[in-house]
Order: sequence, then structure tokens, then C-alpha cells
Amino acid sequence: MRIAVYAFDDATLFHLAVPQMVFDEVRRQDLADWTTVLFGERPGSVRTAEGYRLTGVEGPDAASSADILVIPSWFDDGRELGDALLGALRDAHARRVTVLGLCLGAIAVADAGLLAGRKAVTHWQAFDTLAARHPDIPIDQSVLYIDHGDVLTSAGTASGLDACLHVVRARLGADAANRVARSLVVAPHRDGGQAQYIEHPVPEGSGDDRIAHLLEWALGRLGEPLGIDRLAAQAHLSRRTFVRAFRATTGTTPSAWVRSRRLDAARRLLETTDLPIDRIASDCGFGNAVTLRQNFAGSLGTTPTAYRKRFTTRPAPGAHRPPAA
Repeated sequence: MRIAVYAFDDATLFHLAVPQMVFDEVRRQDLADWTTVLFGERPGSVRTAEGYRLTGVEGPDAASSADILVIPSWFDDGRELGDALLGALRDAHARRVTVLGLCLGAIAVADAGLLAGRKAVTHWQAFDTLAARHPDIPIDQSVLYIDHGDVLTSAGTASGLDACLHVVRARLGADAANRVARSLVVAPHRDGGQAQYIEHPVPEGSGDDRIAHLLEWALGRLGEPLGIDRLAAQAHLSRRTFVRAFRATTGTTPSAWVRSRRLDAARRLLETTDLPIDRIASDCGFGNAVTLRQNFAGSLGTTPTAYRKRFTTRPAPGAHRPPAA
């Protein structure tokens, strides 16, 4: 199988390397005869974001003989597709070639019209860009990749590894994907989505803003009941006026904001303490571990235990601690 990876000036070495590392490992492990090539708008070379020049880049014709076409990222300025790449993507799709839009590459795939009306994912920092350009495409931030069979999109940066390993698994089976993953020393399958990695800062407000004061007040009482009526009373507003003012300030509803802040608090406790899950659930206002797990699964696509293992900042048992200064 021949995989063509689109290369362009200012692409990062990492984005270009991910599909080549995963798919070429298939050949190195004697699992199948897979080869990767780089192609661009014209044959020759490209300059990477790190300042290196890569030679041996083939022209657009390389895409016409590919079995898989990969757009590993996209230009930071989100520019529109050139005619050559647009034609290559549409021709590949018409020939039933699988098209991968990794990270910001999902934008290019969407611009080619290959995702109309279908769910997609991209780097979380580009959600607004993709949504503005293609309001008909639902964006799912709870997953690392979405595979429609003919078109696959992935979340930010390292999620390209997950997406490419998924392609190996789908084409050659779980054992082959596991062998590739072991050789590359990466997880053959990661739980959850990039929602785990997104920061959700509290919107800033003026010193006399009643909603801003309320947000600060509520953050100190996440373990307590924080229904709309209590929040409205604390802000000295009617329920209807409060809901309208809250959305204008935060861009979301009071219940969604409280739930998100409780998840943030739970994440911090999971990262920095060894408190039992039940205690964390209670302290953060979820009541019990079952409700906390349900919220983690719904919003982050993983479990509190799995999240703690991945993101803990506490030293592992027996780990070396540097001597005190």
C-alpha cells in the first residue's frame, strides 16, 4: 500500500514524521508492504517550521497513485486550499482512497468538501475556525479521532499517532497495531479525548460586575448545592435576568459552568493528591463517585482513575526525591 503525505513550507517535522513513523514501521516489522512518500504543490523540497529543508518531495501526481492520502497539519494562517491540492483531495475521495486530516489538516479536508454534514475533530485551538468556516460540520471535542471510513480526522498534534495506529488496526488487525505501538513505545490505544487537555479559564470581569463577583463566590463553594435560584439570589437578580446576564458574561449556562468548574476542581485533585475518588466527588460537588465517573465519561471520555494515572504530578512510590536545598 502506498501512503502519500502532503508536505508544505512551515510544516513541523513532528507532523510530517508521525504518519511516516507509524506506516513505515508496518514495513519494518514485516507486517505488510506499506511505503510512504512526501508530496507537495510541486516536486522539489520544503522548508520546515524548524528551519530544515527536506528534499525528495514529489509533485501532485504522487497523490494520484496513493491508497491513503494524509494531510498531516495545515498552515497556521488557515489559508484556503490551492487548486492542485483541492483537485488531489477530491480525486482521491472519488477513487475511494482514504483521506486523513490530522490535527489542523482537518480544516483542509473540510474545505475540500469531504466532511459536509459529518462530525469532525481538529486541534482544540482551531475549533472556532473550523466552526466558522463550516457550520454544518459538528465538532466533537470528546474524541481523539473520528473515522467515517472514507475520511478520518484527528485532534491536536500527538493524536495523529492514535489516528495512524487506528488505521493500522483497521487494515491489519489489533495484533499488528500492538506490534507497531510497542516498537514505537507508545500506547496502542489511548482512552479519552483532547477535552482532557483544554484549559478553561474563568472569564474576567470588572471589579463591580455582579456576575464576576458571583463566579469568585461560587468557586469557593463548589462542594455545596449551586442551583440557579441560589446563584441568582447571591447575584441579587431575578432568575430570568440572572440567566441572561450569566450567559452574556460567560457564554454558557449557570449549570454548565458549575459542572465544568467542578470537573476542573476534580482534575486538579486527581493530579495533585491521593484522595479517594469518593472524597474528591464529595468535595467537588458531585455527591458520589458514580456521578463523578459519569461526568468524566461524558465530558472527558475517560475515568477518574485513568485520568489520575496519566496526569498525576505526585512521585511514584519509591521514586527518587531530590534532596532539600
